[in-house]
Amino acid sequence: MVFRLQPAFKDYLWGGTRLKTDFGFETDLDPVAEGWMLSCHKDGQNVICNGDFRGKTLGEALSALGEAALGTHCRGRHEFPILIKLIDAKQNLSVQVHPDDAYARRVEGEPGKTECWYILDCTDGAELIYGFQKSIDRAEFRRRIADNTFLEVVNHVKVHKGDFFFIEAGTLHAIGGGILLAEIQQNSNTTYRVYDYGRVGADGKPRALHTEKALDVTVTTPPARAGRPEGEKEQFDGYTRQLLTACDLFTVREFEVTRAYEGLANETSFVSLLITEGEGRLQAENEDFDLKKGDSLLLTANSGAFRVCGQLKLIETRV
Repeated sequence: MVFRLQPAFKDYLWGGTRLKTDFGFETDLDPVAEGWMLSCHKDGQNVICNGDFRGKTLGEALSALGEAALGTHCRGRHEFPILIKLIDAKQNLSVQVHPDDAYARRVEGEPGKTECWYILDCTDGAELIYGFQKSIDRAEFRRRIADNTFLEVVNHVKVHKGDFFFIEAGTLHAIGGGILLAEIQQNSNTTYRVYDYGRVGADGKPRALHTEKALDVTVTTPPARAGRPEGEKEQFDGYTRQLLTACDLFTVREFEVTRAYEGLANETSFVSLLITEGEGRLQAENEDFDLKKGDSLLLTANSGAFRVCGQLKLIETRV
């Protein structure tokens, strides 16, 4: 079964307008910081735009279909495993950290949050924060938070289109202003802010910081991974494929289609397709679906063979 998904949008104060101007999304929110492109999370579920489940949330549809729709790799999980976003950071996001599964389930009642970022576009000189330049101990981290000097020891990274960052739970991080990215993450909305540039929220009050929880979960060492895809670009007849990451939580690849590629949604996992550039068509289950930049589709597990044709780029995610 193929679901075309309506994003859930968020108007966080650091957002911009590119999800409207570049992707053509229609929403009354201003700014538009995030589009949740694949989500069963209670804080923002997708609505299905086609077929027998039109108008239902993705969670409602998957509950009706049963766990086989997610695939055997999801067997025994408590919730839908991933959340995929488009993020437009006009301004800097807060410096923040996410807990791992054990801490998050004990303290927050939901999964932890390991995530990854694929840079779709950025302004010249844009940068992000990714871990620490050197290892520091917890006492130094606490002191530097208190005296606002911890930005002196974090790892500032200049970014370029096509860069890829794996943000393991416990990694201090921040998306910088001028960055447009796709984020694939665990299905969690737990964030601990460490620093927020003195900004105030809609209520006129400084946004909350979560210093003690951040001290509990932050790994105060340099990141173990470089900011690039894990695989080399592979050339095939009609498309290229590149592994962005493969871990026990998700496997993410980018495809650049010049004519067509054929895939398979087997019994192991559902398949998420997020179109990031261009346009084309998806042929699956004896149906044709138009594809354009910003489209998000979910193929349930065991849907069988599918074909993507046209001239487009997409991010494919499986578990």
